[in-house]
Amino acid sequence: MYDLIIVGGGPAGLTAAIYAIRKRLNVFLVSQDLGGKTNYRLEIPGMDTHQVIRGLEVVEKFWRELDYLDFARHLERVTAVTKTGETFTVRTAGGAELKARSVIWATGSRVKQLGVPGERRFLGKGLSYSALSYAPLFIDKRAVVIGDGRLALRAVGELGQLAATVHLIAPMHGLLDSPLAQKLAKNPRVVILDRYKVKAIQGDTHADRVVVSSPEGKDAEIATDVVFVELGLLPNSEPLKGLVEMDDEGRVMIDNLNRTTCPGLFAAGDVTTACAEQVLISVGEGAKAALSAFEYLLPTL
Repeated sequence: MYDLIIVGGGPAGLTAAIYAIRKRLNVFLVSQDLGGKTNYRLEIPGMDTHQVIRGLEVVEKFWRELDYLDFARHLERVTAVTKTGETFTVRTAGGAELKARSVIWATGSRVKQLGVPGERRFLGKGLSYSALSYAPLFIDKRAVVIGDGRLALRAVGELGQLAATVHLIAPMHGLLDSPLAQKLAKNPRVVILDRYKVKAIQGDTHADRVVVSSPEGKDAEIATDVVFVELGLLPNSEPLKGLVEMDDEGRVMIDNLNRTTCPGLFAAGDVTTACAEQVLISVGEGAKAALSAFEYLLPTL
């Protein structure tokens, strides 16, 4: 029986694990990998990335510390979490059943992908799923944003103040009738391609062209310095269905102390309604969740 099981090895989960270990809790971390979204970084030839606020140093420090403590971690996917009385059972894909008095769920989210030729090849090489992280690098550069929801419009709003040109490829129209989209359309640097489909991402060593098809079926190429795919995020919350309350998009609902609607179960990072989306925010959320879990456990320690 563990005091605390942490599910997820990204910025939130790693931070929570180190905080819990330093509180002398009997803690165990279960995750498919260590590092989470920090394992994917955008490379742009000849660009200085000092403006990017990554939080990588913090996460890598925690990763190295936990990597050394091999007794406190297990690399495997979690398939279900249940609670009987005051005890949680965490089940893994390999059939293990781990018992704990509390759980922190920090599994993050996965991006919605285009599924077109070149997308996987150029991931991190001119193609990114986070304009929020890298937009400041593209002053007077060309950018393409793919998407028609909240994240895509936010990306265009930021890039529209910096880049020379921003092409917004909106496959399904989405939120293009919103006040923000109408404001963006008045920006001379922004070109909106409504209901255009992306056929391929092309380039040599890095992505520098996007092949699109118009609603009439005519193909065209857009030259660019970067491609941001902003179709949205899918929270990795499926194993918690029926145990905690979630919003309409499947994000785990938490309060300001990272407590879910299930006592003893806490959540942190992109899988929650806090919707961190940034490494440093996830680090802070992980720390909060660990401190809340410690306070929950304190009467029984």
